[in-house]
Amino acid sequence: MGIRFILMVNKQGQTRLAQYYEYLTLEERRALEGEIVRKCLARNELQCSFVEHRTYKIVYRRYASLFFLVGVDNEENELAILEFIHLLVETMDRHFGNVCELDIMFHLEKAHFMLEEMVMNGCIVETSKANILTPIQLMDKAS
Repeated sequence: MGIRFILMVNKQGQTRLAQYYEYLTLEERRALEGEIVRKCLARNELQCSFVEHRTYKIVYRRYASLFFLVGVDNEENELAILEFIHLLVETMDRHFGNVCELDIMFHLEKAHFMLEEMVMNGCIVETSKANILTPIQLMDKAS
């Protein structure tokens, strides 16, 4: 499948956005998020951005006050996922203008919509920023 989940977490470890592409109960999600967030936030900037946890490979990157964490299969290319995270941030930057934690909190539906345009069933299906943002811009015009 590829991507199993995407998390956006602040520096305090609070999850601001969570998107799962496989079924996990709420208790399993809470436990998994807690373990992964503790593990990734405890690492320093000199350590690599890849962590193995359970059956997942976690690829993460920090942008300003937000950590973007992506859980993938062990066969997935880590550098491609880092590039995907960068594309996601650039897309959000283009829409929100220097994306921050508050943008995610106050426009959660738009952040989810961007992810839904980019990833379908755990596979990256769109990488064009213009194609990702066009439906959102049309919704903004209509409202």
